[in-house]
Amino acid sequence: MEYLTVRETAEKWSLSPRMVQQFCMQGRIPGARKLGKFWTIPADAEKPRDPRILRKRDEEPASAAVMLDHTNLMPLMNTAFKPGRCLAAVEAMPAGTKRDIATAEYHYFSGKPAAAAKEAEPYLTSQDMGARLSACLIYAYANLSVGEIRRAQFALGELNAALTAAGQQSKQFQAASAFVAAAGAVLLHLPLPEGMPADTLDFLPMLPTGLRAFALYVQAHYLYLKGEYGPSAGIVEGVLTMGGADYPIPAIYLHLVAVMDYMCLKQTEQAKVHLLSAWEIARPDDLIEGFGEHHGLLGGMLESIIKAEWPEDFKRIIDITYRFSYGWRRVHNPVTGHNVADDLTTTEFTASMLAARGWTNQEIADHMHISLNTVKRYISTALEKLHISHRQELKQFMLL
Repeated sequence: MEYLTVRETAEKWSLSPRMVQQFCMQGRIPGARKLGKFWTIPADAEKPRDPRILRKRDEEPASAAVMLDHTNLMPLMNTAFKPGRCLAAVEAMPAGTKRDIATAEYHYFSGKPAAAAKEAEPYLTSQDMGARLSACLIYAYANLSVGEIRRAQFALGELNAALTAAGQQSKQFQAASAFVAAAGAVLLHLPLPEGMPADTLDFLPMLPTGLRAFALYVQAHYLYLKGEYGPSAGIVEGVLTMGGADYPIPAIYLHLVAVMDYMCLKQTEQAKVHLLSAWEIARPDDLIEGFGEHHGLLGGMLESIIKAEWPEDFKRIIDITYRFSYGWRRVHNPVTGHNVADDLTTTEFTASMLAARGWTNQEIADHMHISLNTVKRYISTALEKLHISHRQELKQFMLL
């Protein structure tokens, strides 16, 4: 059988090489094979069809605009409720699609990914575009946490493909597609997919308030990845001041990215305020998933504050960290070519992260409430595991 390279296939199908590579990773090209770091594609392979998300199967012409009602687009994320009333807010929703999607959200954000994936799966082919986009986003992240990497990659591919075709659809659909595709990419520290608006202001006004707050968290996280910690923190402070704090799920994530920013700026007291604010919102409803997802970026704040006061909750957060980070790396590392450390304990990773940011051993010891010798041991062990000799080399393995 004759095989083509990714670039040759991209030219043949009039796609970008990155899109072809994503199709390969998502299992959407029968017969594609990975040889070392490179993919080969059968010369007679057919270009994957436009995904199901773009049209009702065999019912509408391709040119028909897809309308979207935001009612079922991440409804729990878009709901304002008092801490401790999350499940009551879900149960107050009318029986049907909205409540089903909100239930999947609740289970995901409370650290029950298997239940969330099971509940989202029936809506992956829904005719309701809000429900379908929501299901893909929930299904992708839930499957990362249960080790079903191919299923997660498939769902992420559906989100990116929806964005690719959104230009011919309604403004509401364009905004929703940009929102979920950005969330799918940025939280995994992947390149933004093709078709993403250059300026988030292009789609933010089309989103309801709660989703707009989470979209601004995604934007703040994106700025963090670019090293723009001050502007990122500024977005967070502005959103929380202007109503974002009324929506608990976006508020938790906004506070967490502020912790990341202020730790990079070595403003630990402000970081502590935001971590405790996030915890105060999350703990009454057990919405702890975000803490586990962000553990490696929080600069030891969980060890410094949560571990001593809430040891059982801390253990559960670390369990989430291990299972989520396993799936995260299986998606992130192959796409980016990076080699984020995958064999360090969470404490070794935290100490190494701070060291890579320029913290001294004494500063790390004081922050994590451990001895100077313990810090030295953690970093020495990390260097040994990563097969490097100097702490300056840690940066290539950290989430900086």
